[in-house]
Amino acid sequence: MMRSLYSAISGLKNHQIKMDVIGNNIANVNTTGFKRSRVTFSTMLSQTLKGASAPITTTPIVGGTNPMQVGLGASLGSIDQIMTQGSSQSTGNPTDMMLQGPGFFVLTTNGTDRVYSRSGAFSLDANGNLVDPASGAQVLDSSSTSTTATPIKITPDTYSSYTVDKTGTITGVPMAGGATVTIGQVQIATFPNDAGLTSLGGSFYQESNNSGAASTGTAGDATHAGTTIVSNAVEMSNVDLSTEFTDMITAQRGFQANSRVITVSDTLLQELIDLKRN
Repeated sequence: MMRSLYSAISGLKNHQIKMDVIGNNIANVNTTGFKRSRVTFSTMLSQTLKGASAPITTTPIVGGTNPMQVGLGASLGSIDQIMTQGSSQSTGNPTDMMLQGPGFFVLTTNGTDRVYSRSGAFSLDANGNLVDPASGAQVLDSSSTSTTATPIKITPDTYSSYTVDKTGTITGVPMAGGATVTIGQVQIATFPNDAGLTSLGGSFYQESNNSGAASTGTAGDATHAGTTIVSNAVEMSNVDLSTEFTDMITAQRGFQANSRVITVSDTLLQELIDLKRN
């Protein structure tokens, strides 16, 4: 059979995956803390019809020749997460936070396991724990270690108001009066390779073999000097619709072109079959 048929099939499969990724990006255009993904293609193995030959420098002098190879299609190179900063949206909610710069909020889903998120749309539960309202995962305090999880807790009916500064320190004004009290400080984590994190859904990420180990601390400390926390705001998705629609057009045209290759290859095969009839 013609090589072009199988090459075009590989192109169809890859462009289908690209459309899947584009569709997911557009679906999450308004998801807080979402990071867009991109697809890259790479060439498959080529079939060598003739190898390269070296030049002959002695008499008779003959120049070298290049190899003759026929490509066998495209393969899926990678699906990368683009971890650039999203835009800020002011909410006025005192429990909402946005990370300006690298890093992730650290949460626990069961008191032991750690998950990481850029979505800072937090709220308080009935016990005053700072949580992700969609899953109930608790936001960890900076005093938490790899073996102990200390959730941030704003005890109900204790503070008349509370604020979060750029380092993630939460201070409250006691209802009984007196000086302000430090309630806790938000823990953040950075990774050597953010794009290597595994997406778990629910705007959560998990360490992977290629993300590197989490380096925990607080915003503005020696390890996370380039990170600050903005209160009363959340980070929006970094999806750019103009980019996604442009990628959608190129994916559609690539799919159509590969479909046309299959059609033309089929026509050529039909011509070959018709030789017998004639």
